[in-house]
Amino acid sequence: MKKPFVIVLHLIFWGGFLFLLMVMLGIYFRGNVPESRLAFYMELLCGFILVPSMTSFYLFYFGVFPNYLRQRKIALSIVYGIFSTLLAVTLGVLSLSFIRDVTPTFGICKKNSPDGLLVMFFVSLACGAIALILKGCLTWLEEIKLKDRLRQKNHEMELALIKAQLDPHFLFNTINNIDVLMLKNALEASKYLNKLSDIMRFMLFETKTDKIPLAHEIEYIQKYIELQKIRTSNSDYVNFEVIGNPQHQTIAPMAFISFIENAFKHTNNKKIKNAIDIVIKIEGDAISLVCKNKFDSSRKKQTKSNGIGNHLIQKRLNLIYQKKHQLNISNQKDLYQVFLRLQTVR
Repeated sequence: MKKPFVIVLHLIFWGGFLFLLMVMLGIYFRGNVPESRLAFYMELLCGFILVPSMTSFYLFYFGVFPNYLRQRKIALSIVYGIFSTLLAVTLGVLSLSFIRDVTPTFGICKKNSPDGLLVMFFVSLACGAIALILKGCLTWLEEIKLKDRLRQKNHEMELALIKAQLDPHFLFNTINNIDVLMLKNALEASKYLNKLSDIMRFMLFETKTDKIPLAHEIEYIQKYIELQKIRTSNSDYVNFEVIGNPQHQTIAPMAFISFIENAFKHTNNKKIKNAIDIVIKIEGDAISLVCKNKFDSSRKKQTKSNGIGNHLIQKRLNLIYQKKHQLNISNQKDLYQVFLRLQTVR
């Protein structure tokens, strides 16, 4: 809890406490306090009520709660609570001894009066109880904030770990593709190197945030597809389509690329038309991805190899979107299909 807030809270409490004392004093004298005795009664209230109350409050606040009650040492909490209250009453009595001419005006205010000491004791004990409640509430709020910070930190660490496991596969494939192209056409390879540079810049900087513009994610996917198409002369090998307006929409960085990467990895025949079909559709605050790829079902390679990758992807989606996403994966004969729907934030 921030220190200024706690200080203000204490000032409000003691301000209200003093106001209540003034009201009680006014009620006792029916609003007609003799001016000649006003200063004396104020000193009396200070010594009789305020000194023991504040002493007890802060002994409970800084001593009893953190050292005993918070540690669930109930018996010691009671013992030290009573001791703190008696100490507060003792200080109250000592402060009264400095006030001259203590009279029985209040009845309970006589020096060494048993009734007066009992009142001091129970008022001090009540202030101590209030201190325990206040300190307990503030500690509870601090623990909630600490748990939230730890949960967020753990969330960030998990996301970083998942990204670290997904990204190298994409980078290695891309570098190998450009390496092959450099042997055939250095000028064309230079263009693709620029695209790779843009992609790496995207991965290094834009993936650090929780959300990025959807248009940036789509641009990243387009460049990725262009890099993957280096290995084939079939221009119809991949169909990529965006339906709807991606402007003013946001999405978690690299939310789709893992599925698209898997499609390229497991498509066997690059000579057929639309071997990979990718459609991104924007509808209001929802965005969906349909990614299909054809493969040789006799090899049964895609089903086995995608198990760990899909588990990591699903974990990342659960961390980021929680219940605001829908993921369906189907594997029928020679067609592997992924449907992912995300609830985006404008």
